[in-house]
Amino acid sequence: MSRKEFEDCAQEAFDALPSMFQEKIENVQIVVEDYPSAALAGQVGTDKYSLLGLYTGVPLPHRNTWYGTSPTVPDTIHLFQKNIEAQCSSRGELRSRITEVLLHELGHYFGMNEEEVRRALNELD
Repeated sequence: MSRKEFEDCAQEAFDALPSMFQEKIENVQIVVEDYPSAALAGQVGTDKYSLLGLYTGVPLPHRNTWYGTSPTVPDTIHLFQKNIEAQCSSRGELRSRITEVLLHELGHYFGMNEEEVRRALNELD
């Protein structure tokens, strides 16, 4: 899948979120990369071929009145295209996995820990 098609799939997944969630998401950018850097993968204790996505930033529940009072860099949801593609055998499966990884990382944005995110995604199935 081309980078543009991959990015379009991620945008479609984001656009399909209920408006009550979309309205709460601010100052977040979605970035598609082939692989994470070694430093980024090292932050979460994995290698660059295992990580599918990563949220970096200040989770919504931790944003206080100070948030945004000075220039604030956007939070970032990283989607690692080559790693996601390596786990999929069809285009349909790839589209589903992109959505799943995006939702997983948005769960972290909303303040959920790893266990809570996995449980919530299992309930969607």
